[in-house]
Amino acid sequence: MSFFVEFVRSPLTVGAVAPSGPALAAEVTAPVPRTGSPVVVELGPGTGSFTAAIQRRLAGDGRHIALEINPRFAERLAGLHPKVDVVTADAADLGTVLAERGLEQADVVVSGLPWAAFAEGQERDVLSAVAAALPPDGVFTTFAYVHTRWAPPARRLLGSLRGRFDEVIISRTIWGNLPPALVYHCRRPNT
Repeated sequence: MSFFVEFVRSPLTVGAVAPSGPALAAEVTAPVPRTGSPVVVELGPGTGSFTAAIQRRLAGDGRHIALEINPRFAERLAGLHPKVDVVTADAADLGTVLAERGLEQADVVVSGLPWAAFAEGQERDVLSAVAAALPPDGVFTTFAYVHTRWAPPARRLLGSLRGRFDEVIISRTIWGNLPPALVYHCRRPNT
């Protein structure tokens, strides 16, 4: 199964023609602590570009839960990363998934979701779930492609992030990704 085939099958849930590259994965996962036992939630892991980077940062510690709506991606991801709790679920169901595991919050939420394909209500529901799942010192990271930054869905996402978080820091351009991307590091959720 190729990433491109899944994109053709369902472009609104896959959202890209190729997986994210290592440079983007490193920037998106930078807030994942290398020490302690953090709870890290990954939304829309796809084929696992960010998953592998999170696992390297956790080095066997903490808890890593991945919510993937595409059952083929979820099955493949579970096989490749047996230490990851892979759940076939919508990202908006984050609170339910955490509660089912006896967890109230996550320390870090990392997103690989295709925001440009989301309707406004879907975006609102996911960001509400993320903000509710984070403690005051929690971090949410997501990304956008540089070439779409000024398109209405990307501007809406940035506005939504700024409305949900006290601090939104935009990374430098990740030129090593295809296509080039920016990462949003969001802190101090406004719940």
